[in-house]
Amino acid sequence: MKKSTIIGTLLLVCLLIVPGCTSGAGKNINDTKLRHVVLFKFKDSATKEEVKVANDAFLALPDRIAEIKEFEWGLNNSPENHHQGLTHCYILTFESEEDLAVYLPHPDHKAFGEILGPILDKVVVVDYWTK
Repeated sequence: MKKSTIIGTLLLVCLLIVPGCTSGAGKNINDTKLRHVVLFKFKDSATKEEVKVANDAFLALPDRIAEIKEFEWGLNNSPENHHQGLTHCYILTFESEEDLAVYLPHPDHKAFGEILGPILDKVVVVDYWTK
């Protein structure tokens, strides 16, 4: 078999069998994820203990709400000083807008909001589909 025929056959196999080969940078369009980014600024009057209780309540949500597929968080440490007092960042991942719609009114999410409310000064939320 000619070398050009082998290469052509391999390319055809890639195009027909491996969908990720056709979607740029090896990423299948079906691999996109819905990210829910949450940033908090706590009131100056909030104690470290109150912030810890609220943070721990947020960290418990992935074990209670199955629709959360991934969860990560961290504290601001940017040297640019553009944080506007926002100190805590949480990134939740969902597979669909329907999953996010289940999460938002979920009783455990609402209970977390009750803990958070009295000590929260500002919240910023951004949802986006990964590209």
